[in-house]
Amino acid sequence: MESVAEGLSSEDRALCHDVLFAKAVRSPLPRCALLQTSCCAAVGGAQREEEEEEEEVRWKKCPVQYNECQLVAIKRSPLMTPNSAILMSDSETSVDSLKSGSHALSSMRNPWRWPRGAVLEYWTVLMVCLVWIQCTCGMPHVIRIGGIFEQTDGPVSLVSAEELAFKFAVNNINRNRTLLPNTTLTYDIQRINIYDSFEASRKACDQLSLGVVAIFGPSHSSSSNAVQSICNALEVPHIQVRWKHHPMDNRDAFYANLYPDYSSLSYAILDLVQFLKWKTATVVYDDSTGLIRLQELIMAPSRYNIRLKIRQLPLDTTDTRPLLKEMKRSREFRIIFDCSHIMAAQILKHAQMMGMMTEYYHYIFTTLDLMAINLEPYRFCGVNMTGFRILNVDNPQVASIVEKWSTEKQIPPKPDSGLLEGIMTTDAALTYDAVHIVSVSYQHAPQMTVNSLQCHRHKPWRFGGRFMSFIKESQWDGLTGRLCFNKTTGLRTDFDLDIVNLKEDGLEKVGKWSASGGLNITELPKRNGMNITDSLSNRSLVITTILEEPYVMLKKSDKALVGNDRFEGFCIDLLKELAGILGFSYDIRLVPDGKYGFQDDKGQWNGIIRELMEHRADLAVAPLTITFVREKVIDFSKPFLNTGISILFRRPNNTNTGFFSFLKPMTPDIWVYILLAYLGVSCVLFVIARFSPYEWYDAHPCNPSSDVVENNFTLLNSFWFGVGSLMQQGSELMPKALSTRIIGGIWWFFTLIIISSYTANLAAFLTVERMDSPIDSADDLAKQTKIEYGVVKDGATMSFFKKSRVSTFEKMWAFMSSKQSTSLVKSIEDGIQRVLKSDYALLMESTTIEYVTRKNCNLTQFGGIIDSKGYGIGTPKGSPYRDKVTIAILSLLEDGRLHMLKEKWWSGSSCQEDERYETGPMGIQNLGGIFIVLASGLVLSIFVAIGEFIYKLRKTAEREQVIIFVYLDFSWF
Repeated sequence: MESVAEGLSSEDRALCHDVLFAKAVRSPLPRCALLQTSCCAAVGGAQREEEEEEEEVRWKKCPVQYNECQLVAIKRSPLMTPNSAILMSDSETSVDSLKSGSHALSSMRNPWRWPRGAVLEYWTVLMVCLVWIQCTCGMPHVIRIGGIFEQTDGPVSLVSAEELAFKFAVNNINRNRTLLPNTTLTYDIQRINIYDSFEASRKACDQLSLGVVAIFGPSHSSSSNAVQSICNALEVPHIQVRWKHHPMDNRDAFYANLYPDYSSLSYAILDLVQFLKWKTATVVYDDSTGLIRLQELIMAPSRYNIRLKIRQLPLDTTDTRPLLKEMKRSREFRIIFDCSHIMAAQILKHAQMMGMMTEYYHYIFTTLDLMAINLEPYRFCGVNMTGFRILNVDNPQVASIVEKWSTEKQIPPKPDSGLLEGIMTTDAALTYDAVHIVSVSYQHAPQMTVNSLQCHRHKPWRFGGRFMSFIKESQWDGLTGRLCFNKTTGLRTDFDLDIVNLKEDGLEKVGKWSASGGLNITELPKRNGMNITDSLSNRSLVITTILEEPYVMLKKSDKALVGNDRFEGFCIDLLKELAGILGFSYDIRLVPDGKYGFQDDKGQWNGIIRELMEHRADLAVAPLTITFVREKVIDFSKPFLNTGISILFRRPNNTNTGFFSFLKPMTPDIWVYILLAYLGVSCVLFVIARFSPYEWYDAHPCNPSSDVVENNFTLLNSFWFGVGSLMQQGSELMPKALSTRIIGGIWWFFTLIIISSYTANLAAFLTVERMDSPIDSADDLAKQTKIEYGVVKDGATMSFFKKSRVSTFEKMWAFMSSKQSTSLVKSIEDGIQRVLKSDYALLMESTTIEYVTRKNCNLTQFGGIIDSKGYGIGTPKGSPYRDKVTIAILSLLEDGRLHMLKEKWWSGSSCQEDERYETGPMGIQNLGGIFIVLASGLVLSIFVAIGEFIYKLRKTAEREQVIIFVYLDFSWF
């Protein structure tokens, strides 16, 4: 009886005592019978006629006059409400029996007055009951709901959030009186151990015997299924607020679940993944039910261009670091976690330990309680974190209730759990809404009677089906938004979800998803003209680099330097300029293997490229060449320095001064051509002089009869004439004929140019030391094997020659690959030392060669630039920093600060003052024109000589003819 009376409120107990117990001492019935009867009546447990035997058995526990107590029973009257009842006689007991019983009792005390006293007592009790019925007709009705909640194992059992929300909702409904103005809502709470389905069944039967209109919980599937089977049999609504797998052939008619339907929730996740344009993703689930909840996403690869990798969280431990380490090694940056918010808090904590809370990772959590996690440590780390929220905090009424909930006495989470205190979780909000939706449904049937149900009788509640229909048809705007159910399955398929994203100010709503409208991202884009420093200000970035003069060098100091102060160079100054523009701080780290980055035959990278790919660094500020293969795995900024491949070789030895150094200003072939020209001109001059009649003169001018003529240009004289002109000394021989004078003039012009060029070049040779260079271009290297050549191993230059399809470069790579142990060097410094000590040519970037040759006078650059490339700042793939860095570099280029930085580190060469331009010997390409002029003059002289000969011959013939005519005339006379 005490257990039954415990369920009464203080008002109900007072009412019981005032009406029925006030005169219990004077009542002819035993006090225990009155107390038992009145308490049962106050609780509202009106019993059916066939259940009276069971009541008798229960009442037999009272040791005082059971025979008299059995005369009293509780029988429902048409005017009685669930909380109003009167003491009436049993259906099988007549009024006379009651009278006789009362008379017998009275006669025991006053034998002489018993007939009159019995009648008076009867009418007194009857009037009191009628008055009590009249009074209770205006009192509020009472309905009872039952809650079965799991309790945690341990030394101290903790009350669940659902149980607290259950009580919180009932108290709010009874306090406000707006939802149920004429009804009082009471509850019965039972606690069970988790996974104990037998205990759950027993507790459910106990609550049904008390006459509950609905049962809430338990949350675990095995216990929930046991309670559901009982509710289906007795036709009592079963309300759930946790996710439960709902098979297609399910026939739970008395079932309603406020948790969003898993198939709709799976579509929401798929829509978000498609909006983010993910091509690859990793799905991490907690238990096997996660595969059911995410079935639409898991089937996406067959319908969409998405590659999924599925992993499971460890079952026997909460340590997720081994799994996170494996995902980090596999470079899985887009991850979907399907787990509780408690587990999500541990995952985030471990991810921060593993260095996975950076801008390059994007996490999607399917839990609806992301707001319950303490996200303060992750706000400024830049990680992309997206989740869902069903709690409608934008509604002022909802915000007021949530705030009131936080002020209530809640169970604080564990200090190291990573959860916030006083946050209403989704399960608590759904429980609050579930109590309200049952109360709203009861408004449609206020005259609905509630019976005490027995599990072993299998007799259902006659109003259960109707009440369940009211629940499925009810609609309510609760804490979790719009509440409505599928009338067939009782599932919540139509709901709204907020898309939340972690910002520097905390979780912010960036969109909305609904079953009817789909995904709608409402986050406004950032305003135009926003400063580029906004996303990088106050960020600390890890910078990877490599020692390379003059880009990054160790600073020389007599003091011990630490941190970033250890380094100096062009790239260090560039990094300072970028940090000044973008507002970030940085930590410089040298690449462990000292390599730039090269992809081997297995597709694995090393050096700086690997550091960026594994997100061990945010930026790579170094002379990192932008190439096609590198661009596929990392991102580059715009080039901050343009370069190309050239040849570094030691400066050739100076030419030795010999006895015949005067011949060096001209090449040997020129000397041969000059000699041939001299011989040719002399011979032509001899022939033309002989052929031309004007070069012949009378040897004896004083003897007119002499026929002897002479010619000064004999063969020896012709050679002498040429030598005299060539040596700029002249001769006593002078040509008389036009043809010979043409030859002489052309020869003099030829000798003028030759002698002038020789003299000028000889002066240069005597004042400037010449270098004997064995190579002048890449073709010269490819054609010889005496001088060995190579590149820096695992660098961009090596990749260029390896992948080139130009025949010359293919030949050079074949030579280098055949002698990798000697041709390839580990670093540029090793290559420079080898160039200085042996016949070795190093192929490297021209900007670095320019710096090296200015600092080391024994080195020089040969040939031009083979290709054109650029140095860029590397970032991991998809880094949000790439565009900001590019804009900053363009700003430095336009301001001229990059040019100033280069002048700072490339100027001041110790070899610049002694640098002289070398003069090589003149070849046919320099003096070929003069030989053409000479040849043209000789040809012209030949034609002129022929013309002179013909002209002289005709003049001679005419003169001889005149002489013959004169002679004939004289002879005539």
